[in-house]
Amino acid sequence: MAARNHVCLLVELMIIGIASLKLATLCRAKEGQWQLLLNNTGVVAMHMAVTHVNTVIMFDQTGAGPSSYRLRRSFTSGRRCTDDSSDESCFAHSIEYDISSNYIRAMRLETDPWCSSGSFLSNGTLLQTGGYGNGSRRIRYFRPCWDGRCDWVQSKISMSSRRWYSSNQLLPEDDRVLIAGGRRVFSYEFVPKLSSTDESHDLPFLHQTYDRNGGGNNLYPFLHLSSDGNLFIFANRDSILFNYKQNKVIKTFPRMPGKGSRSYPSSGSSVILPLEHGHKFRKVEVMVCGGAAPGAYKAAGRGKFLKGLKSCGRMEITGNKHKWKMENMPGPRLMNDMIILPTGHILIVNGARRGSAGWNNAAGPSLVPYLYKPKKALGRRFSMLKSTKIARLYHSSASLLPDGRILVAGGNPNQQYVFENVTYPTELRLQAFMPHYMDRRYHKYRPENVTIETQGNRSVKYGEDFTVRFWLGRSSSKVVEFSIYAPPFTTHSLSMNQRLLKLLSKNMVRDAAKGWVNVTVEAPPSPNVAPPGYYMLTVVNGGIPSISQWIRFMHA
Repeated sequence: MAARNHVCLLVELMIIGIASLKLATLCRAKEGQWQLLLNNTGVVAMHMAVTHVNTVIMFDQTGAGPSSYRLRRSFTSGRRCTDDSSDESCFAHSIEYDISSNYIRAMRLETDPWCSSGSFLSNGTLLQTGGYGNGSRRIRYFRPCWDGRCDWVQSKISMSSRRWYSSNQLLPEDDRVLIAGGRRVFSYEFVPKLSSTDESHDLPFLHQTYDRNGGGNNLYPFLHLSSDGNLFIFANRDSILFNYKQNKVIKTFPRMPGKGSRSYPSSGSSVILPLEHGHKFRKVEVMVCGGAAPGAYKAAGRGKFLKGLKSCGRMEITGNKHKWKMENMPGPRLMNDMIILPTGHILIVNGARRGSAGWNNAAGPSLVPYLYKPKKALGRRFSMLKSTKIARLYHSSASLLPDGRILVAGGNPNQQYVFENVTYPTELRLQAFMPHYMDRRYHKYRPENVTIETQGNRSVKYGEDFTVRFWLGRSSSKVVEFSIYAPPFTTHSLSMNQRLLKLLSKNMVRDAAKGWVNVTVEAPPSPNVAPPGYYMLTVVNGGIPSISQWIRFMHA
């Protein structure tokens, strides 16, 4: 009898062990996974942007001395570069990364884009503005191509003001961009100019939010285009709704509660939460997370790193009632990137727990990504994901890829490329974070072979219907959503022009025998809701996204 009981006990323990193992495996899957793509990109990804030809542009400042990407021949003279050459023209400071081949190639920058800004235009061209020194008033263009022969082209026209640490917002009008702020620059301007006499326009709000003792604390202001066509501008702890056509402040919002600052060099981050067809895209809510404590910038200069902010604030900027709703992240964070996932959740990655932005101004790398689910109940929205082992501090970036991964690169708190005898060396490894929805256990739920049928070249006019076709087998859920995502220009914890919309779907026809689904989807109603250009369209089946396909929305 005792032996029998002993056997039963062993069986029970084995069952419990197997169940625990399965639970642990499931939990790990929910946390996501990290993937090392390259050991050396050659160039620090201070700036990053994903193009509609499935490549990623990364570039650094040109004034940091030699990079780790030595060229065979000089960009300027064409002469052969020797291994011992320190000639600046023998080193690349910009690369293009091909997502599918995991290959990089060098590109040429004529002037210094250090701490600059950017936006994609309606044809997929990257407009890149400002920088430092000889690059502070320059305008650069990169038009993506399929053959790998395209490169930066610098405009002969310059901006009116020096734009260093400024922000860009693509406007609803065709290929018109507003550039705001900069170091000791309290104005905004348009590219292209409206006329030959069009200069910079003074913006008193930037004077009012300037913190002389904190390194500015209003640089790289957060810009979000509201669906009413006005511009939300946030700097330091304050924000306004701005009519850029009339040069007029329409609303002054309440100050964000709490001490400390959210803008560079305190460097929190911000997103506009997903816009939904259920609200006719009229409900617009912004979110700001992280930042630095009061006095953090000066304290860091003395080698004292103050704990960062752990609070986030959400506020609806449309309607008539405006109040910041505050909540806390799992821990303090600054220099963090906020990426909107195809599911509508927000990934918070990179950064530090203490200090501020700037050369060697931070300590305590934030190695654990956070996932934020906006529609969950307060107190249940945040979760912690799988930790990385690579510190991503000052001058790191992150971007969403069409396949659902998040590309993570860069990090260099040093004034040059330094790999030894410093606490945080220059970081050139390239990683991808794979959210839980990419785990193989979810493959049977993932929409496959997504195609977009339009009236011409994957371009759709506002308010027009188009067809999405995909294969789902028998694993269709009750909730199938269609999201579109505007690829941002990412730098210094900002994802400029990032926005995600959940579109209206109708006339869903399923072929139960073959597993194919055809759906009529309605395009955004206006460029105020989705400025013209290329977007990643994703089919999301019960929280599991497809590989995204590119679609272009444009004026009639």
